[in-house]
Amino acid sequence: MTGTPTGRLEGKRALVTGAASGIGRALATRFAAEGARVVFADRDLPGARDAAAGRPGALAVEVDVTDEDAVTAAYAQALAELGGLDVVVANAGVQLFGQDAPVADLDLAVWQRTLAVNLTGTFLTVKHAVRALRGRGGSIVCTGSPTGLNGEGRDFTAYSSSKAGVHGLVRTVAAAYAHEGIRVNTVVPGYTETPLVTAISGDEGSRAAIVGRTPLGRAGTPADVEGIAVYLAGDESSFATGAIFRVDGGMTSL
Repeated sequence: MTGTPTGRLEGKRALVTGAASGIGRALATRFAAEGARVVFADRDLPGARDAAAGRPGALAVEVDVTDEDAVTAAYAQALAELGGLDVVVANAGVQLFGQDAPVADLDLAVWQRTLAVNLTGTFLTVKHAVRALRGRGGSIVCTGSPTGLNGEGRDFTAYSSSKAGVHGLVRTVAAAYAHEGIRVNTVVPGYTETPLVTAISGDEGSRAAIVGRTPLGRAGTPADVEGIAVYLAGDESSFATGAIFRVDGGMTSL
């Protein structure tokens, strides 16, 4: 965690998917430190419980974001426990290293699995977030990627396409529900070292190549994304919707 928590999310109720590890865990933990009651939602329930342990008002919920019944049940549990939601972060995702590939070499099953989690999973999370927020408004934050904005992911057709789809989904939903006080934005982390990218971080050459394409000259960490997420979850960002917030070390500025 970066910085000293200042209670900026006091009284907020938040649900974060993919909260057992990586960026999701960092964001859910920071939200809790800022005073929010947080649902740590993940397919890995033991990991979510570990992340939520010792945090006042925190709840761990098992959810497979590709399964609408599971998503519905997770929201029902969150709403019953917290009495409502103010913030949802759709963060759960996969990147299938060693399987994703340029389009001519990409297996259909890899394409389908990637889109099921990254795009359909985000769709289902956002769909039920909107239903939970209607009548009171609130903030939805989705995790995007530089690969959905430029040619950074040329060897990852499925992942890049799924993230481009997330960016489009955010713009559409933001436009559709702005009049109801529901804000929807995308955060775009750059190369961020989490368990999702061990195929890169564990290979000296691959890591050096991607860090070399980052103007700030270092890899990102989950803590680097916390500040913008707190801003978007809170009332300070009340006029921000449909936007892309890049926290990528300058990668997509080139």
